[in-house]
Amino acid sequence: MAKYIFVTGGVTSSLGKGLTSASIGLLLEAHGFRVAHQKMDPYINVDPGTMSPYQHGEVYVTDDGAETDLDLGHYERFTHAALTKHSNYTTGKIYQAVIQKERRGDYLGKTVQVIPHITDEIKAGIRRAAEGADVLICEIGGTVGDIEGLPFLEAIRQFALDVGREHTAFVHLTLLPYLRASGELKTKPSQHSVQKLREIGVQPDVLVCRTEMPMTEEIRQKLSLFCNVPTKAVIEERDVSVSIYEVPQMVCEQGLDRILLDRLGLSSAAPQLDEYHRLLERIRNPRGQVEVALVGKYIQLTDAYKSVYEAISHGGFAAQVKVRVRRVQAEDVRPDNVDELLSGVHGVVVPGGFGARGIEGKIEAIRWAREAGVPFFGLCLGMQCATIEVARHLAGLTGAHSTEFEADTPHPVIDLMTDQKGVEKGGTMRLGAFRCALRAGTRARASYGDETIHERHRHRYEFNNAYRERLEAAGLVIGGTNPERDLVEIVELRDHPWFVGVQFHPEFKSKPTTPHPLFREFVAAALRHQDAALPTTPGA
Repeated sequence: MAKYIFVTGGVTSSLGKGLTSASIGLLLEAHGFRVAHQKMDPYINVDPGTMSPYQHGEVYVTDDGAETDLDLGHYERFTHAALTKHSNYTTGKIYQAVIQKERRGDYLGKTVQVIPHITDEIKAGIRRAAEGADVLICEIGGTVGDIEGLPFLEAIRQFALDVGREHTAFVHLTLLPYLRASGELKTKPSQHSVQKLREIGVQPDVLVCRTEMPMTEEIRQKLSLFCNVPTKAVIEERDVSVSIYEVPQMVCEQGLDRILLDRLGLSSAAPQLDEYHRLLERIRNPRGQVEVALVGKYIQLTDAYKSVYEAISHGGFAAQVKVRVRRVQAEDVRPDNVDELLSGVHGVVVPGGFGARGIEGKIEAIRWAREAGVPFFGLCLGMQCATIEVARHLAGLTGAHSTEFEADTPHPVIDLMTDQKGVEKGGTMRLGAFRCALRAGTRARASYGDETIHERHRHRYEFNNAYRERLEAAGLVIGGTNPERDLVEIVELRDHPWFVGVQFHPEFKSKPTTPHPLFREFVAAALRHQDAALPTTPGA
């Protein structure tokens, strides 16, 4: 029978429940257990696919095409858990399922209510996500006390009764604010948060405390007393100094994994963390650094490009260098200031996105990278912008554009797929993993070391094959295609140090211990560019 760990949060949002959940998953895998992850989001949207990145950060896509919460990215980067559409449920998705059943008459004329019908649907989702796993780690989004989160908290309370309390563990993440005026950490918000949770009927087994200052033993005992949690189960989760990948080590040193294993009646020898410790050694002791620019439209919010930033860092881990990312607002890039904005960087990344805002700035940044011989990596929309840039400036296709941004462009080198015309926006794009055949002799083929790959997509517009020959004649190399539909997946440039654009999102498949091949090679190319640009010492 599977075991279940439920992670809740209190006091404030964005404390790091996702990282805490992922860290627990990493440690349990190190003990030899098969782990599954799940995120329950209380918002009413069916999924985050139609939400602005400023509202909810990036949209993370699974192999089976689910548009999900960005915390699923943490789960996949930290663990080997295979995530699916059952790994992320929202209030909207739960209610949609219940209403569909009601319309079909599945409830046999009963009055449909939050309890038991909504909570039963939530519990069914939990069971689906746990299939094939030894332990499911289920994170409840939002903050205890939020009205929209009540059905989920009620559902996990019921779930513990259904499967037996010995098969469940509750972890509550809370905040210990530090008052600089008095120089002390305050426990009262955490006490109130746990009190609110206990009113619902959930007693946490572990209290994880986010803090910027060390906890004293006195504070630990006070929290234990007032929150009804054993002293050893009050875990300090302090702000990390170097990398988020230090979090598992921090909580492991305080015995979090052992506490949870004991609570769930699971036995295991010492965790196998050798690979993880080697990773931390590389992160903490870089042999140098390199700077790359990310030219995007959502640079004000780190979470909007969370997986991209992480994948760039992973490329640095492989080379044992620290990668500094210069965030450049695409709307600010113009021909008269592009040199100033990008001067000194050793690589340029243009990520995915939607909408016309900042497109010309992205195209200008790509032109700069091409002409300056600076390594360039385009992701999804970044690949489409690279195609437009080559069409305009190398193929002589004046006014070339994407019909997403200019419906009457004379040269629609990027166009809407026929089966995408007239559809609703939510969940209707080319989503999930698709096959890509790599062309021999290309950088992509050399990077992957394989003939066929599978990568995750999230887009509606495609490379227009009507322009393939003209663009190839101008120097564009088609590095990979989807065999089933003959869709262009990868473009490259001949006679350039490293210029690659991909229609998919490789950042979703990158892990710190196994960096994505294209990010690994992009950072390596940026390092070569940096070395070539460094002045040599006379006589050296």
